[in-house]
Amino acid sequence: MSAILETQLRWPDEAAAQATAQALAAALLPSPNALIELHGPLGAGKTTFVRLLLRALGVQGRIKSPSYAVLEAYELPDSAGGGTASHFDFYRFGDPREWEDAGFRDVFAAPGLKLCEWPEKAAGQLPPADLQLFIDIANDGSRRVRAVGDARLVGALA
Repeated sequence: MSAILETQLRWPDEAAAQATAQALAAALLPSPNALIELHGPLGAGKTTFVRLLLRALGVQGRIKSPSYAVLEAYELPDSAGGGTASHFDFYRFGDPREWEDAGFRDVFAAPGLKLCEWPEKAAGQLPPADLQLFIDIANDGSRRVRAVGDARLVGALA
């Protein structure tokens, strides 16, 4: 991992989030292989951002929230380097050891893009993130985003 950077973003609307997703997708190419954590309260837009990012990487078809299944996997098209994008939602975890019990160690050991909502619910189990997005809802409904991580990824968002 290169140097760690931090930047602040503001998403006044979904179009701004989409622009961030497109910039991040471009930075992840030619072969997306990263762990991205998404932090924020319910309704902050974590799942929406994941959908925008997967679309920017060329994923077609329905992109579902993994709230109940915990994991939804998507095949990335050849134009995005192929491979798998794994979208996790750990919201329902009551104990971080559930991560191990679910057999996710193998998924995280394999190459590919890992997108994790509620990573704090799997505390101590996840490898270090390449990028962390902390999304907060402002009083006007816009989103304030703090991005922390690999300089190449954060730099693409600034």
